[in-house]
Amino acid sequence: MKMQSVCTVSILMFLFVQAANGRQLRLALEDEFNTFNLSLWKHEITLSGGGNWEFQAYLNNRSNSYVRDGILYLKPTLMEDQIGLANVKGQPNGFTFNIWGGAPADLCTQNQFYGCERVAGPANEWRYLNPIKSARVRTAESFNFKYGRVEVKAKLPIGDWLWPAIWMLPTHQQYGIWPSSGEIDIMESRGNSVEDYPFGGYESFGSTLHWGIDYLHNYFDQTHVTRTPNVNLTEEFHVYGLIWNETYIGTYFDDESNIVLHVPINQSFWSRTGLQSPPWDNPWKDTEMNAPFNQEYYLIMNLAVGGVTGFFPDAPNKPWQNGHSHVANQFYDAKDDWYPTWDGENSALQIDSVRVWTYTDDDNSTGSSGGIMVSAVSSAAIFILATFAFLIAAN
Repeated sequence: MKMQSVCTVSILMFLFVQAANGRQLRLALEDEFNTFNLSLWKHEITLSGGGNWEFQAYLNNRSNSYVRDGILYLKPTLMEDQIGLANVKGQPNGFTFNIWGGAPADLCTQNQFYGCERVAGPANEWRYLNPIKSARVRTAESFNFKYGRVEVKAKLPIGDWLWPAIWMLPTHQQYGIWPSSGEIDIMESRGNSVEDYPFGGYESFGSTLHWGIDYLHNYFDQTHVTRTPNVNLTEEFHVYGLIWNETYIGTYFDDESNIVLHVPINQSFWSRTGLQSPPWDNPWKDTEMNAPFNQEYYLIMNLAVGGVTGFFPDAPNKPWQNGHSHVANQFYDAKDDWYPTWDGENSALQIDSVRVWTYTDDDNSTGSSGGIMVSAVSSAAIFILATFAFLIAAN
């Protein structure tokens, strides 16, 4: 791209994010992690593996989630450090790991996929327990909103098979179970070195919208982008941002002019599927064009490890095969290969701050609020100016 085109694109991107249409944004949530606010960030407590048969247990433990010097750390550790290696493997006579809980703050949050109780050992064909402990926090019970801007300033982890994510899910699943009610992934990455894993590592990240009529019809590939900035995402903090309103959903890196995912809402998501009704049912019938992304969502931040549903495609140096019946065993038996790449707190997803702005004329957020007022993005300007900028860049 010529330097003139780069400058033109930057100027136009600056203009479109500054364009105002009379709507204002107010600061609705701000956390700089001076303390660990557990009334805002509720832990998910489950062995379910995120629905992807990942290898971590999500627990509320200060070894895995804590605040220090204004930073929230979501850090992976070995389960054997807590319960012993023999119990992880279920040797010699089996071991049952029960996390049902008893008090409101420690109740298991996800029973699906054996999420509240698992058995390792001979009674379960010698399958290991989740060999990793980690953390996943969310605002589902404390802060939900519809439309606005999100900025999370974070440093990504380094370490093979780590899977950090900053994302959003619908509060009420208005249109049915996943992915019918949508999912907004602001940032997902891998902790691997790209030199060692051909499908990408910590030098890049992706942004994705998940949507579809059911699990087998998820059209995320139409709304997915991978970005490789010319920086090391594990060495410095960077802003991962989202702009979301009735006519536009987009993510950006560091500032609004550095667009990652760009989805103008110029057709319904049903029309994007290419399906016909009948025989298929349209879950978003008789609602706005931007459905399912027209409902309240909440924030999630987590650090997963591994999984079998495709985020880590099979490769020669990958210690488990996605179709194997004992993937956790394969992964953990190769600990001597991947564990040396983990580096203490450098293998944690580190969060410096979280900010959410919502539109003042939309009374659709619940949670703490602030008084900062900033100009809203004009949806029409986004589409026209961004399209014009990309046409210039192409020339």
